[in-house]
Amino acid sequence: MMPSLSLRVSQNLTLTPQLQQSIRLLQLSTQELTQEVEQMLDENPFLEREGDDAPESEPGKDAAESAESAESTEAADASDKVADAVTDPGNTSDFEPGASDLPLDFGAGKETGVDAEAAAGDSASDWEEWGGELPARASATDDDDETPMSDRRSEHLSLQDVLHRQALSLRLCQEDRAALYFLIESLNDDGYLEETLAELAQSFGDASDPERYEALLHHLTVALRLLQSLEPIGVGARNLSECMQLQIKAQQRLLDEEGSETPEADALALETALLVCQESLDLLARRDVRKLMQLTGCNEAAVRSALGLIAKLEPRPGRPYADVDRNAIIPDVIVRASNERGLPVPGFSVQLNAEVMPRLRVQDVYANALRSHKGSEGHGALQQRLQEARWFIKNIQQRFDTILRVSQAIVERQRNFFVHGELAMRPMVLREIADELGLHESTISRVTTAKYMATPQGTFELKYFFGSGLGTETGGSASSTAVKALIKQLLDEESAKKPLSDAKIADLLQAQGIECARRTVAKYREAMRIPPASLRKAL
Repeated sequence: MMPSLSLRVSQNLTLTPQLQQSIRLLQLSTQELTQEVEQMLDENPFLEREGDDAPESEPGKDAAESAESAESTEAADASDKVADAVTDPGNTSDFEPGASDLPLDFGAGKETGVDAEAAAGDSASDWEEWGGELPARASATDDDDETPMSDRRSEHLSLQDVLHRQALSLRLCQEDRAALYFLIESLNDDGYLEETLAELAQSFGDASDPERYEALLHHLTVALRLLQSLEPIGVGARNLSECMQLQIKAQQRLLDEEGSETPEADALALETALLVCQESLDLLARRDVRKLMQLTGCNEAAVRSALGLIAKLEPRPGRPYADVDRNAIIPDVIVRASNERGLPVPGFSVQLNAEVMPRLRVQDVYANALRSHKGSEGHGALQQRLQEARWFIKNIQQRFDTILRVSQAIVERQRNFFVHGELAMRPMVLREIADELGLHESTISRVTTAKYMATPQGTFELKYFFGSGLGTETGGSASSTAVKALIKQLLDEESAKKPLSDAKIADLLQAQGIECARRTVAKYREAMRIPPASLRKAL
């Protein structure tokens, strides 16, 4: 075959860098957008926030960054010292953290220094802040009474903070204290120890030295027993079964202290509950009383009492100390009922949340300097950076304009929801809003993902207002969200001793004119994280 040349004409759609940036910004969440803006402010000298007086850095910013850097360096050094103290029990001279190194005074347990009881007394005011009971030897200071309650609430105490403060009251050798600190810092948010002690011991380095490894394992084992004796009860467990057993054993110790005044039924219930937790948790989840009776050798009444006691235990000991602020949702759009005239949506005011809108502008000093030095070396690259800053500001504004338009269209179509609640939600798909606004369906999908709207009914993701419809006897359709709300309402009103089955719920919906199969009811129930009837039945 002879080689030949040919011409071919074709058309291709290429996204410009500006359009690519616009699409990317549109799908970012509020937190991701904030990070993107901060990165752009650092990289582009022509971009600045509105209200900044000068392009120079803010006073004290460099000092704050230096202090932050020094703080992180000290924290890294402290972590190294913890590892050294645990891995090398004979060398504890370098492990002397001060106030700036670690939240614990590791030297408090030394026989040659101040004991841990005195150290705990020094932190009496800290104990009072987080609600713990003070030891009898300690007394609160008058300064705590003068602390405003708003300041106390603003200071969040993590689970690690609470445990470190309790550890101050323990009289320990240097190695055990370091091991306890290490285990506390290894806990997850729920208070569980996800790694085994052997894995934690191996994480310090080479495990080829048997004596060194055994010493590490011994100190970690001692520290684990100490950790599991601290509040909240159940902390330091390796799994759910161990967590519940720790809480049950703590209740047994309290009953033993009461002596003869303890009812036998309570002691039997605790004993049975301990046996149940030691067996298969699947049987416990299914509340299979018969099999649990066979495994534990207890009668039905004792097993049911044990199940009721287990239901009152805390499966996540660290939950009360979770930082809820970091999980808080900041709405992009705020909807309020309003009687003002001339609103885009009559009866409701739909506005963007000014707190999440970055106010940016082009730096005039740099832009004017660039304009007055045309033709100089590097002018082209700087001109491109200036254009990028203008594109970024325009795309940010376009992003919020699109969010507002989509939100107004949603509020207009779901008006009954904002007045009457979930039961009044109507079925709606992305294409309806796309056709109304003249946008592509993929654009509506990007706008409604990870964007939130604060309404009189609560705060919801924009995607929440979209849902398929179920047929009705009248030939219309009911929103899946409204059907879920109706199912939840039926379950809230059911009898605890005779809960509704999925088939019964489907029949009740059919009686109200909604065609919903049993499998659909089960899917909606699982989506709402509601257990089946067998698990909802009261003990």
